Amino acid sequence: MEETMKLATMEDTVEYRLFLIPDESRDSDKHKEVLQKYIERIMTQFAPMLVPYIWQNQPFNLKYKPGKGGVPAHMFGVTKFGDNIEDEWFIVYVIKQITKEFPELVARIEDNDGEFLLIEAADFLPKWLDPDNSTNRVFFHHGELCIIPAPRKPGAESWLPTTPPTIPQALNIITAHSEKILASESIRAAVNRRIRGYPEKIQASLHRAHCFLPAGIVAVLKRRPRLVAAAVQAFYLRDPIDLRACRVFKTFLPETRIMTSVTFTKCLYAQLVQQRFVPDRRSGYRLPPPSDPQYRAHELGMKLAHGFEILCSKCSPHFSDCKKSLVTASPLWASFLESLKKNDYFKGLIEGSAQYRERLEMAENYFQLSVDRPESSLAMSPGEEILTLLQTIPFDIEDLKKKEANLPPEDDDQWLDLSPDQLDQLLQEAAGKKESESVSKEEKEQNYDLTQVSESLKAFISKVSTHKGAELPREPSEAPITFDADSFLNYFDKILGPRPHESDSDDLDEEDFECLDSDDDLDFETHEPGEEASLKGTLDNLKSYMAQMDQELAHTCISKSFTTRKQVEPVSQTTDNNSDEEDSGTGESVMAPVDVDLNLVSNILESYSSQAGLAGPASNLLQSMGVQLPDNTDHRPTSKPTKN
Repeated sequence: MEETMKLATMEDTVEYRLFLIPDESRDSDKHKEVLQKYIERIMTQFAPMLVPYIWQNQPFNLKYKPGKGGVPAHMFGVTKFGDNIEDEWFIVYVIKQITKEFPELVARIEDNDGEFLLIEAADFLPKWLDPDNSTNRVFFHHGELCIIPAPRKPGAESWLPTTPPTIPQALNIITAHSEKILASESIRAAVNRRIRGYPEKIQASLHRAHCFLPAGIVAVLKRRPRLVAAAVQAFYLRDPIDLRACRVFKTFLPETRIMTSVTFTKCLYAQLVQQRFVPDRRSGYRLPPPSDPQYRAHELGMKLAHGFEILCSKCSPHFSDCKKSLVTASPLWASFLESLKKNDYFKGLIEGSAQYRERLEMAENYFQLSVDRPESSLAMSPGEEILTLLQTIPFDIEDLKKKEANLPPEDDDQWLDLSPDQLDQLLQEAAGKKESESVSKEEKEQNYDLTQVSESLKAFISKVSTHKGAELPREPSEAPITFDADSFLNYFDKILGPRPHESDSDDLDEEDFECLDSDDDLDFETHEPGEEASLKGTLDNLKSYMAQMDQELAHTCISKSFTTRKQVEPVSQTTDNNSDEEDSGTGESVMAPVDVDLNLVSNILESYSSQAGLAGPASNLLQSMGVQLPDNTDHRPTSKPTKN
């Protein structure tokens, strides 16, 4: 039975708002008209970039939203981006550019996770900023990311509210103190790194592939290339009820198939390729053997045809024409078209030529979806739009077949099969980590210093840890981790005094290390005599308690689980197993101190080796601290051999 694939990610949405400052007409009747003109100007100016873009689910759009609940009237848009996270970051780029081109506009953007821009720059945020107080603090202004700070002390800055600001307060602060609220360089760099490469990156996100498709679909995609997204989603999220319509095709017959070139986004292409699917025998869609050079084109075409058939099956073939709104009848269309001509959208093409008509049709589609959107109850569904195009556009199958010989070459899809090294490189680039110089894998393994592992973990333990989580030390590329062992030991000598020979100071609990990073560090010189005596007694009790623990653990098997340093002094006398020495506690052997660093590194490496190259606790912990272990080339078993 076909698996149901209704994914929660389809509900992932991003919302964006544009406010006008200074806005003296905020409460006037002309305010709506002013904002409508801004919408027209924005959508026209950015049309060359937005028109050809293939969206996963919904396009970038703006509409007027009246003031409500203390939020002034503004331009508002919402886009459901689903599985393609690049749609969301492309919108971030567009919003950033809008505030750069229109300095009088201020923008806010958030998604289901809230302030996702702060999440992207989480490693660089100030300590005071958290999800509880970040409301209405993050904006784009003049093309730069701004964060309205909180006052260090109540009333210290008269222009900063002690609580999260309201939207009107935030707009006033941005107007009067725009230079003081600019986000730090590291935060802005983290966000800019995520949107780096646009708009050129748009072309890099596309993938062109040959598909064996019915002629009707070829004609539809020629007029509406964006409908490929709706068809892929219909196939990708199909359920058994959807597949009933594909038992016998009524709209896109397999006998009319021809070879054509289809442009996908990489996300859509991956969704289509990675799903295994066997068509119903009654459908008429049969595939050649997998060894056939055109097998991939037939398979892609079959899956895409199923998606289009599912879309058309969800609406009546005789749906009401009253839903269809003529673009040219809109009062905004004439001015929108004139603005496109002024912005050189048609690139000097002769009016009436085939290329001119193609760009004009794309502009009409873009205008209807993003500028003059009808109410949801009147909007055409993708299936209704497909059926309308099939009824209105003429196409000749023979003419389409003649173009098969002149198809552009396919794009290479090797990016679907990344090696582990290539995947690691992509993850590092996404996280902003790049090696300063190229070093071969062999050199990395030969020159790797295992002390980095122990030092990183010690630095991690010394950081602050609360119920909200633990602070991670800076990565080596940003702030090299240093660990002064002498200062570390001297610090504890100051607290605990001289250590007895038989006591192992390395057995301190991890909680004792927290005082290294505490604001309440002990200072004997500032204590009163009575307090110092009390503190000294407490420390004496602690030393006595730890010495007693060492004595008890010395007669257990737990010491065999640790690697110890070589004993400084030989054991003076042998111990008879049958004596009562263990019970009396006399004649104890000298305990060999545990080599903490060696045990730490060996346990981490054993855990890392047991992951077999997959993600796990050891690699995740080390990578979060900037420690990259080389590949395990020792294939010997990690478990110790047992004696028979």
